Amino acid sequence: MPFRWTGRVQTRHYARVLVILALLACWLAGAPGWAATVQRVDVHRDRIVLHFDRGVADASAYLLARPRRIAVDVAGAVPGRPVNGNGVVTAVRQSRHGASGLRILLDLARPAVIREGSLGDDGRDLTIALRTVDDAAFARAANEGRVRFLSPMPFGAARPAARKYQVAVPIPTSSRKLRLPRIYGDDESRPLVVIDAGHGGQDPGAIAPSDGRREKDVTLRIAKAIRDELVESGRVRVALTREDDRFIVLQERFGIARKLHASLFISIHCDSVGSGDASGASVYTLSEVASDKESARLAARENKADIIAGVNLASTSADISSILIDLTQRETMNSSASFARLLGREAQPLVPMKPNFHRMASLMVLKAPDMPSILFETGYISNPRDADFIDSDAGRHAIAESVRRAVDVHFARRLASTR
Repeated sequence: MPFRWTGRVQTRHYARVLVILALLACWLAGAPGWAATVQRVDVHRDRIVLHFDRGVADASAYLLARPRRIAVDVAGAVPGRPVNGNGVVTAVRQSRHGASGLRILLDLARPAVIREGSLGDDGRDLTIALRTVDDAAFARAANEGRVRFLSPMPFGAARPAARKYQVAVPIPTSSRKLRLPRIYGDDESRPLVVIDAGHGGQDPGAIAPSDGRREKDVTLRIAKAIRDELVESGRVRVALTREDDRFIVLQERFGIARKLHASLFISIHCDSVGSGDASGASVYTLSEVASDKESARLAARENKADIIAGVNLASTSADISSILIDLTQRETMNSSASFARLLGREAQPLVPMKPNFHRMASLMVLKAPDMPSILFETGYISNPRDADFIDSDAGRHAIAESVRRAVDVHFARRLASTR
C-alpha cells in the first residue's frame, strides 16, 4: 500500500521538525557542552590565579584605565559561579564575550600591570603575575594592547600523528663577526633606520595558497621601497639587514642594527592564517613578559661586555647591571610603543589596518634592549586581496609613505624633546 502524506501526518511531521530546529537553535545560542566555567579566583600579593573546571587553550588580557580594571577574555568558556574580590582585586565580574567566550573584569584597588602570565599544562589554571606601578605607568600600559596566553598543549588536542617523511634543512649558526650592510645617506649626523626584510634564503616564510607567492620575496620588495622613500626624504640614513635572498638568524637581525648604532629598527613581515579571510596590517612591539625575562637573561650573562645606552656593563655589579638594563629596556619599550601607535595613525589613511593594530608579543627580533624596535605585519599573504595590495607598486608606495611619515614625526619629537 503506497504511503502518502495526509494533513494530520504532515502537521505531526512539521511539529517534529520545529522541535528539532528549536533544540538546535538553543544549542547554538547557548553554551556548548564542553565550555569551561570559572570555579574560583585566588588573589595573592603579586599574582591572580583563575581556576576553571575544564581546560582552556586560549586567553588574553588587557588593561582598562577608567576605572582601573584588568579584562581577561577566555575562548571556549562561559560565566560560572559568582566570585568575590580580595586584596588588590576588589570585585570580579563575568559575562559572555562573543559567540563562545567569557570576559572576566577584575576591578583593581591600586594600579598594577601584567608582568607575565601562563596557562597550566592542562589549561585549567591561568596565572597572571602583577607588578604595582604608578598612575602614569598604568595609563601607558593600558594603551599598549593585549597580552595573550596559550596553553603548552591545548586541552583535548590529539598529539600530532607521526610524519611519514620530513625534510631537514641545515640552519647556519650565528656568525661571530657580523657582515654589516651598506648605509644609504652620507650625513652621519642623521639618525639611522635599519629595515629588516623578514625571512630569506632557505626560510621562505608564509606562502600564499592562491599563487605560491613567498613572504621572503614580498618583504624584500617592501623593504627596498621603504629604503628608497626614506633616502629620498633626506632626513635619515637607511640600511637593510639583507638586500638579496639570504638567510639571517634572528639574533643577527637586530644585532646588525645595534652594531651600526641604529636609532630605529623596523622588521617587515606578512601575516598568514591557515583558513578564513583575515585581513589588515598590524604593528607589534615587545611585551612586558618578554622584557622582564630578557632583562634577567642579559643581566645574568657571565660576559657582560654589552654596551647598553652608552654604558659598558663589563665592570658593573650584577645588581647595578640589572637595574640599568631594566631602566633602559623599559624606556625602549615605551619609545617602541609610541612609534607603533604613530605608524598605525599615519598608515590608516593609506593601508588597510586592523582596528586594534597595536599588539605585543615576545618576538626575538624585538629584543634589542636599547633600540626602539617594531615588527610591521603589512597584511595577510594568505588573503588574495591583501597579498595583491602589499605586493603591488601602489601598495608598496603606500606602505613606504606611511613609514616615512611616522619616521619624520618620531625623530622630530625626539629632537624637540632634547632641545
